[in-house]
Amino acid sequence: MATRIVAPVVICSSNILLKNTFLKKTCFLLSTCTATRNWRSFGSSRSRHCPASDGCDIVGHFDRLVQAGSLRRDAQQRRVVLRLAQLQLTLKTYSNRIYLKSTTLESKDESNHGKSSIFTAVISRGAPAPPPKGFYIYGDVGTGKTMLMDLFYSHVEHSCKKRVHFNAFMLDIHRRIHQRKQSLPKRRLGNMVTYDPISPVAMEIANETSLLCFDEFQVTDIADAVILKQLFGTLFRTGVVVVATSNRCPDDLYKNGLQRDTFLPFIHVLKNYCHTVCLDSGIDYRTLDQPTAGKLYYLSGEPGAEAHLDSLFEELTLRQKTVTAPRVITVLGRRLTLRRTCGSVADCTFDELCGRPLGAIDYLEIARLFDTVFIRHVPTLTLSLKDQVRRFTTLIDNLYDHKVRVVLLAAAPLDRLFVHTGGEDERDRQLLDDLGLSGEAAERLTLFTAEEEIFAFQRTVSRLREMQTESYWMDGDRSDTNRHLKS
Repeated sequence: MATRIVAPVVICSSNILLKNTFLKKTCFLLSTCTATRNWRSFGSSRSRHCPASDGCDIVGHFDRLVQAGSLRRDAQQRRVVLRLAQLQLTLKTYSNRIYLKSTTLESKDESNHGKSSIFTAVISRGAPAPPPKGFYIYGDVGTGKTMLMDLFYSHVEHSCKKRVHFNAFMLDIHRRIHQRKQSLPKRRLGNMVTYDPISPVAMEIANETSLLCFDEFQVTDIADAVILKQLFGTLFRTGVVVVATSNRCPDDLYKNGLQRDTFLPFIHVLKNYCHTVCLDSGIDYRTLDQPTAGKLYYLSGEPGAEAHLDSLFEELTLRQKTVTAPRVITVLGRRLTLRRTCGSVADCTFDELCGRPLGAIDYLEIARLFDTVFIRHVPTLTLSLKDQVRRFTTLIDNLYDHKVRVVLLAAAPLDRLFVHTGGEDERDRQLLDDLGLSGEAAERLTLFTAEEEIFAFQRTVSRLREMQTESYWMDGDRSDTNRHLKS
């Protein structure tokens, strides 16, 4: 989250569509002097051009943004920038090829002789110096973690780098694992061979990139927890440098998760290969006063709220070149129908998006196809609606990461939307029985307590506040007119 502020001398239109071209361009020029996010998907291998004018000096660029008033002065952020600048310089001449060769030698020796060749490689070639340490930057919501990581990423002069939201990264990992399993020859009865696809997938990634930047590093799923230790063990061993942001400190990752003991070694590995940096000034920059883009959050009890949303939908779709109609989206062979869409605008209900068993991959596709999403009839969320809360959080994460604009109609104000009441339901009790767990587990494991959902929802509230600002609304406009202004 950029610590972006708006200069008082620049007055932008409060009209939701920002029709005045001069004001729109003025606002855009102001917003672009801040560090911008890289919105490319994980699969892209092209590097972002460095925006700085003095040889990609990240510290100088950061200081100029502060002096220009585009960022607020924050001593903690600058300390992090100074440390990232050292890594930036190291990566100018860095390649992980030497570590890839060492790992390949080791793998060949294990397959041929049944034991590691690390000792042999050290004698014959000499042990390579340890790879550069990455960074794990954690702290409260809205403190500027993502902004600093993206500023660092945009200044790294390296062709083999990738920046990705952690949800998208794990989806890609699962896809690669699935493809490898599908490519195996059919196994005959009596000739069963154990195959582990995780290390080969990690080697694929290590061959593609030397630097991986992750936003919102989190572990909430036991399948991901099982994969991470082996996956990142191989990535680190092959010299991949990782820079990640998270709201959790490393020791709290997958806190109170099911079978967490199997995950704990990963935390040790993460600390060995990444400097742990806390960025927590106590300020959520998303909550600071910024010009709003008009009214984008409506309460169900407000007179005429539905009519206001209808009117806004009609106004936005005037620029679209299609008619209002349902749209069928295909995700991994599944058909997902959104009942009311028009071009790049989708008018959905909460049940449509979060009441069905959808996940990050579905929300990523929605974020790719639409620049504006209406979400109507968001209920007051309780602990009895853990699945819906989790989906809503994942939905907002993906929409925010792709600058998708959101209009909401909800049963309660944003700061009172998630009420921490309710709790164990019939399905929880059935799951306890299926897992053979006692009732005490329901009081301890996040699978039942919704501790992770409560923690993550703070980020959702913070992001939804920023998503109502004028600068966010403008940045999310994918219309041909706005693209022309930005070119």
